[in-house]
Amino acid sequence: MHQSRLSYLDAQPNVIAPYRAAASIHSHTHHSKESLQFIPQFAEKYPLLKWALALQCGKSGIPVNFDRAYWTPPLNAEMSLQVEKSQIEDKLGLASFVALTDHDTIGAPLLLRALPDTKHVPLSLEWSAPFSGTMFHIGVHNLPEGRAQSIVNDLNQFTKEPNDTRFFELLATLNELPDVLVVLNHPLWDISECGQERHEQALGKFLETGGHFVHAVEMNATRAWSENERAKALAEQWKLPFVGGGDRHGCDPSAAINLTNAETYSDFVHEIRDEQRAHILVMPHANEPLCIRITQMLLDVIREYPEHPIGTRRWDNRVFHPGRTTDADTPVSTLWGTPPVAVGIVFSFLRLLDHSAVKNALRQAIPREEGVRVTSGVSYEASS
Repeated sequence: MHQSRLSYLDAQPNVIAPYRAAASIHSHTHHSKESLQFIPQFAEKYPLLKWALALQCGKSGIPVNFDRAYWTPPLNAEMSLQVEKSQIEDKLGLASFVALTDHDTIGAPLLLRALPDTKHVPLSLEWSAPFSGTMFHIGVHNLPEGRAQSIVNDLNQFTKEPNDTRFFELLATLNELPDVLVVLNHPLWDISECGQERHEQALGKFLETGGHFVHAVEMNATRAWSENERAKALAEQWKLPFVGGGDRHGCDPSAAINLTNAETYSDFVHEIRDEQRAHILVMPHANEPLCIRITQMLLDVIREYPEHPIGTRRWDNRVFHPGRTTDADTPVSTLWGTPPVAVGIVFSFLRLLDHSAVKNALRQAIPREEGVRVTSGVSYEASS
C-alpha cells in the first residue's frame, strides 16, 4: 500500500494544519559543479549563435573546454539552509528539515554539522549515475556519519567508471542502510542528451532490474508540469511514493516541499520508505510560468553579491575553467580583464526580466496551460 498526496498552498491554505513539519529535500549550494555543456549543445541548433560562440572562443586565447567548465550556485551552505528554513518556519510556521543535495558531494552538510546549531543536517547528495548510455540523478539522503564519505567515494568512483552490475550493487548497499532514502530525481529528464526514447528505455531497464532499491520518485518543481504528470504515472506504475523536490539553484526557496509529522529526518525517511506515505506541498511561487522561474534563477546566478565573501561576489568568480598554464580549475575572472562584450549584451537582456512590467508582459504572453498544475484538481491520492 502506498499513498501520495499533492496539494497547492494557494488553493488549500489549511492543508498544513494537521502537520508539525515540512521537508525540503532537493537544494543546491555553491559546492555543486553545474555543467556548461548546454552552451555548445544549444548553439548547435542556431548557426548564428554557433558562429558567435566560435568567434568569442577564438578571441579568448584559450581553447574553451565545455566538458570541464562549470558554474556554481551563488549561495553557500549556511545561506542555502537559511533560505529553505525561513520558508518553512517563518511562512508556514512549521518545523523544518532541510537536505542540501549538491552534485556528488556532501561538502555542504559536513560543514554545517561542525556547527552546534546545525549538527543534525542530514548527509545527503545528488548522485550522478551513468547507466545504459544515459544519466540519472539520484537523491541519496541521510547517510550514516561514520560511513558517509566512504560511500560517497564509492559512488563517485562508479560515476567515473560506470558498470551496470556495479550500479545495482551500490543501490543494494544503500538499500541495506535502514535510515537512508533513495529518490529517483526528475526521472524523465534526458540529462545526457542521448535521445528521449533511448533514455526512457534505460529508465525501464533500471526500474525492472533495480526498482526495488528505489524508495520514491520525485516531482521536480523546475521541470515542466507535463513531465511531472508522467513522473507521477511512473510512481504509480512502480507503486512508489511521489515526493516533492525544489531543485533550487538560485536564491528563491524550493517551490515543492513535503509535509510530515516526523520528529527527526530519520523519521521522515521511514514515512516515505517504510510507510510509503508522502504529501507534496506546492508553494505559490510555482504558479509563475516555468520560463520566468528559470530566468529568475539565471538572474540569481549572474547577479553581483557585495555582501558575499571576496572571491564569490561576481558571476565570473563562480564560473570555472582550466587555466592558461595549469590544468587546475580556475575562476574565469582571472582569465580576462573584463567579461567579453557579447556576454555583457546577453546578460543585459536577461536583466530586463528583473523589471515587473516585463514579467507581467511575459505572463500575459504565455498560454495558461503551460503553467500551474500537475493535475486539474487541488490534490490527489493514489493507493495500491
